[in-house]
Amino acid sequence: MKRNLILLAIAAIGLSSCGGGFKQGPGGMLYNIHEDKSGPVAKDGDFVAINLIATTEGDSSLNNTYDHGMPIATILQKPQYKGDIVAGLNMLSEGDSATFKINIDSTSQKGAQKPPFKGKYIIFKVKLEKVIAKGNLTDQVFQDRCKAYYDGLITKVKASEPAKIEKYIADNKITATKTASGLRYFVTKASQGAMPVAGDTVLVNYTGRIMGQKDHFETTVKEVAMTVKKSFNPNNPYKPVPFAIGVKRVIPGWDEGVLLMHKGEKTTFIIPSALAYGEQGMMPVIPPFSTLVFDLELVDIIKPNPNAKPAAPSLEPPVR
Repeated sequence: MKRNLILLAIAAIGLSSCGGGFKQGPGGMLYNIHEDKSGPVAKDGDFVAINLIATTEGDSSLNNTYDHGMPIATILQKPQYKGDIVAGLNMLSEGDSATFKINIDSTSQKGAQKPPFKGKYIIFKVKLEKVIAKGNLTDQVFQDRCKAYYDGLITKVKASEPAKIEKYIADNKITATKTASGLRYFVTKASQGAMPVAGDTVLVNYTGRIMGQKDHFETTVKEVAMTVKKSFNPNNPYKPVPFAIGVKRVIPGWDEGVLLMHKGEKTTFIIPSALAYGEQGMMPVIPPFSTLVFDLELVDIIKPNPNAKPAAPSLEPPVR
């Protein structure tokens, strides 16, 4: 960190400091280093693990790794433009924490789409949890060290999932039915309509979110979509989507869950990661071992056409 402090001291000459402890950085960035541990700064090509909270100036959440229970683990790349968040991380060493205000105008000048919210800055509160320096390590040794650290993170997150589900249910006073697979569900609007069977195609409305998070990551319901302005897409038709049951084109929790529903019914499903996206997640939206909560409405059931010609065999793996 010593080299970095010297650079910051030089950079401070002629640059005005900002209120609230913030200093002027490159590209219109403002920064405030809260914890400054000794050690080498993170460099391009190093492995880093980062916990962060990203918000707008209006304090709307954009990302929070603490909600996921797992830091972002990645190989640090070169900054894409002067004053981006990577440039901020290059100021830090392992154990450091800081707040960075990244100028939105700088991002749009580099060809990135301007975020759909007001304000001059995106604010990142960052804790650099781990740095594994590439240095002179061979590729194999470096990869082994990174894998060992990442495997430790995965083991910890996986082991904590059952307790998190139980706590979520208790905290929200939920009475849910649990199936043999671990899927939990409760009906929010009952119906006596028909029930689908494997092979049927169903039309469903849905809203999905990561357990414990308020905002959804995807929905087919326009009224719900409009509650989260940063993700609302006026070009999205927001209508029920079809899927065939039992052909592995959706996550297992959906295939199992929709068979428990009646036409016209609304049900909330708490889907453990083993029945969702598992160890891989669906980054950057869904981290590994994320429990998902889906509100499903079974709009319609479409029976297979017995006179339809058999579909040609597909060479592509099913989409999930």
